[in-house]
Amino acid sequence: MSKATLNTDTVHRVGFLDKASLHIPILRILQADGTTYETAVLPIIDETLATKIYDTCVFTRVLDERMLGAQRQGRISFYMTCTGEEAAIVGSVAALAQEDVILAQYREHAALRYRGFTTEQFMNQMFSNEKDLGKGRQMPIHYGSAALHYQTISSPLATQIPQATGVGYSLKMQGKRNVAICYFGEGAASEGDFHAGLNMAAVLKCPVIFFCRNNGYAISTPTEEQFAGNGIASRGVGYGMHTIRVDGNDMLAVLAATQQARAYAIEHNAPVLIEAMTYRLGAHSSSDDPSGYRSKDEEAKWQQHDPVKRFKLWLINKGWFAEADDVKLHEKYREEVLAAVKVAEKIPVPMLDEIIEDVYDKPTPVLKKQLSDLKEHIKKYPQAYPKSAGRL
Repeated sequence: MSKATLNTDTVHRVGFLDKASLHIPILRILQADGTTYETAVLPIIDETLATKIYDTCVFTRVLDERMLGAQRQGRISFYMTCTGEEAAIVGSVAALAQEDVILAQYREHAALRYRGFTTEQFMNQMFSNEKDLGKGRQMPIHYGSAALHYQTISSPLATQIPQATGVGYSLKMQGKRNVAICYFGEGAASEGDFHAGLNMAAVLKCPVIFFCRNNGYAISTPTEEQFAGNGIASRGVGYGMHTIRVDGNDMLAVLAATQQARAYAIEHNAPVLIEAMTYRLGAHSSSDDPSGYRSKDEEAKWQQHDPVKRFKLWLINKGWFAEADDVKLHEKYREEVLAAVKVAEKIPVPMLDEIIEDVYDKPTPVLKKQLSDLKEHIKKYPQAYPKSAGRL
């Protein structure tokens, strides 16, 4: 082993280390009332950036509210909200360059909106219609956009983590001054891909920001039943990488940490781990009932730390925003989202023949056979499929 990686301090009596031996502070800049701590160092932010950040937060809240309602009405099959975690997502993506590559889990649609994904594009994906960039092959909220450098979502947990290491290595080999950012929850950090991905990134010195949203639950499993160590941040230290823990409901703290993480990753061609301590105010997904594993009192406590409200108060204190502006912004997006729903749900689904395109350069004989069998199956059991199945 290289001497450079060894601590040469020695002792002559047995003394074990435990999680209490590693003190990891949490970065906070913004207080609940919208004022900053007296000694806080603010991130690089001006009125234009601050306004874009808040606009993204409001759109995301409205989208979540409307589309969860649409799922309950049976108009779409599935939905997941970002509610309560907006500061972690928007605060981090706002610190990036447009060409930096995003590898998300499934709750980061706010990052995609910040990049420029339109309301119509969101709707087309969720309704799996013929205008969907993914050609209707993904379940709702599994977005992807090559133009916005946002890699397509995969449902299995943590698969994007080693992929992010590969993306970062590729950026490094091409000599680009860009990073990959990889979002995941603390539950995904229990997967083997997490450890493989971080270790590879540290050893190969890849410019990747690993961004952990620690929202307290892996679906219904609380953190105390997931791991006994000092959160996720301690693992970054264990893998020899720059690490920071931030208040994930503090927009300014997340922005500051990610700005500096990006600068470090590019300058040193090295990975950084950010653990954002936050809370999922909504259910895990439209298939989940959180009342079975957490109390209303717990939820009410976290409502007091609403990241969007906290940032809005800061904007108002700065004189960059007013309550009247907030009312108009919410009304604008409620009308826009509802109108887009009504249009997207009427657009036909993709043609069935397209289902085997873009898998290989040319459809293989096996794929052609599977498509033929599918058509025969639909023809045999037409009552089991919608009239539009021929366009599926």
